[in-house]
Amino acid sequence: MNNDIETMSVNAIRVLSADAIQKANSGHPGLPLGVAPMAYELWAHFLKFNPKDAKWADRDRFVLSGGHGSMLLYSLIYLFGLDYTKEDIMNFRQLGSRTPGHPEYGAANGIEATTGPLGAGIGMAVGMAAAEKHLAAVFNRPGYEIVNHRTYVECGDGDLMEGISSEALSLAGTWKLDKLTVLYDSNHISIEGDTSIAFTEDPAKRAEAFGFKTLLVEDGNNLEEIGKAIAIANADDSAPYFITVKTTIGYGCPAKQGTNKAHGEPLGEENVKAMKEFLEWPSQEPFFVPEEVYAHYRKLSEDKLPAYTAWEKLFAAYRTAYPELAALWDEYHSNIDEAKLSEDAGFWEPCDKAEATRASSGAVINYIKNKIPHLFGGSADLSPSNKTDMKGEEYFSAVTPEGRNIHFGVREMAMGAIANGMLLHGGLRTYTGTFFVFSDYLKPMARLAALMEIPQIFVLTHDSIGVGEDGPTHEPIEQLAMLRSIPNFQVFRPCDRAETEAAWYAALQSDHTPTALILTRQNLPQIPGSGRRALQGAYVIDDCDKDPEYIIIATGSEVSLAVDAKKRLTEEGYQVRVVSMPSMEVFEQQSDAYKESVLPKHVRKRVAVEALSDFGWAKYTGLDGKVVSMHSFGASGNGSQLFKHFGITTDAVVDAVKSLK
Repeated sequence: MNNDIETMSVNAIRVLSADAIQKANSGHPGLPLGVAPMAYELWAHFLKFNPKDAKWADRDRFVLSGGHGSMLLYSLIYLFGLDYTKEDIMNFRQLGSRTPGHPEYGAANGIEATTGPLGAGIGMAVGMAAAEKHLAAVFNRPGYEIVNHRTYVECGDGDLMEGISSEALSLAGTWKLDKLTVLYDSNHISIEGDTSIAFTEDPAKRAEAFGFKTLLVEDGNNLEEIGKAIAIANADDSAPYFITVKTTIGYGCPAKQGTNKAHGEPLGEENVKAMKEFLEWPSQEPFFVPEEVYAHYRKLSEDKLPAYTAWEKLFAAYRTAYPELAALWDEYHSNIDEAKLSEDAGFWEPCDKAEATRASSGAVINYIKNKIPHLFGGSADLSPSNKTDMKGEEYFSAVTPEGRNIHFGVREMAMGAIANGMLLHGGLRTYTGTFFVFSDYLKPMARLAALMEIPQIFVLTHDSIGVGEDGPTHEPIEQLAMLRSIPNFQVFRPCDRAETEAAWYAALQSDHTPTALILTRQNLPQIPGSGRRALQGAYVIDDCDKDPEYIIIATGSEVSLAVDAKKRLTEEGYQVRVVSMPSMEVFEQQSDAYKESVLPKHVRKRVAVEALSDFGWAKYTGLDGKVVSMHSFGASGNGSQLFKHFGITTDAVVDAVKSLK
């Protein structure tokens, strides 16, 4: 190694990373030490960004899919002046610090996504590149390419072992996302040892099969070789690129480099000292970076500004040349106007016939597509069943990138990650769809959406044993409890068209919370009294004449059972209130006074009815109440017969109420 300014700048990333991990006595030094040259070359000479405006719409995106190597990203953000102080770097992994163990979206400028679950970052990067391609098709005009940026994603062997990476990269190739570049940190090491123990295929050949062009950088320390590969990828608009960069994990630490011991534990004080000696670093002082290195990074950041200035000038001219498109751009990049829907009678269109809530949702989607031009979404090969397609709109593809519908194929987990990436990119409101039972595949990305506080929308249909003949593999039981357990996540299970409209309204008005809409396959009656009050999570849908003695709480298809049971009980002299509770989470956000008005504490005789697991209902039924629910998997048969077979009936609700003492 020599001490030219670029080598020292690369080593500054290594030193800061190693020192921060050593101080925290926790972290993953192997990736930052091995990948530092690749990351430096990309950020210094290719990545387009504005250090003074980190949210610039036409910036390049960089996603660190190997989020365990977070100190690589934190060092880059600090050295390039996007965010962070030296104190932030020194507080790595400490409670309350801005430098958590894995990158968290919103913690600092320059973090484009929350990463850590391996492979998820690849999926989100594919989503960002797809968003760029779509927005470019909508807005760019000859001489006015206001959307023209690239997405880069760093990944490692672990990312490529996870199945989500194949799902996502397959779509990237199918869509010909030519502004996506995957930088593969190929060091052949995983936690348990050499990757040959479990990973022997050629990832580049796999990427080539997906439709990527591939390049190989033999020496991951050679900045010139890395730069040439990135330049080739950037100059080619025919396909996405997969660049294999052969690196050495933990490079610079003689005792650990090239071994799994460099992966997930601090190097140790003596090894940090030996690393600095090996790198010919001018000081053993922790977190020391020479002033000339800082000055070099400042100069590199300043060199980024002309691109931003040129874009601002171009966009100003665009506003003059294409004022209607400029106004549309502003709409794409703004929150949805609440009044646009809350005062729109067409959105709150009543329905006078029995209808499956999946069909109700489809009607809403096809109404709002004309009100929300940046609505963008689709299904995991189930749009005819999920009712998620926007009628009359093209499907997004390599040939029709302006299309608003999306064929995700049978790829639930990648669909969730890609849609999250689209939403993170900015300028779009996205939704996805699949059968509710397959939320098991989707859940990790739903969890990430909640953690990142982005308002993703998940349309999940075929919500119970009402699925019928497909049988227990396709009949959800425990999935509703699973989604309800996610923090910062709202779940709506509407009972009819009016509640479905309210659920969609809540989802579209959300700024920081994802929403799942749990919808039926079978037709449901329209229930008098349902409607906008569903926006409070729970409300009295059918009350009694006097103070209630009993309360029946229900959701979705079981609300009609509760109403029917109440009618029979009333004829026998029971004072029964029926509460529709489409969203537990939203109800819990209401005032104590409102919650007491719906579920008064003194009424302890309560029955909940839901054709899924009873997990979580005790909070509302208490020790004195009962739950009419599923206690096993479903079965194959006619849906209406299954409700009878498993005891989810009006008779069962009536009997449960009468049994309360």
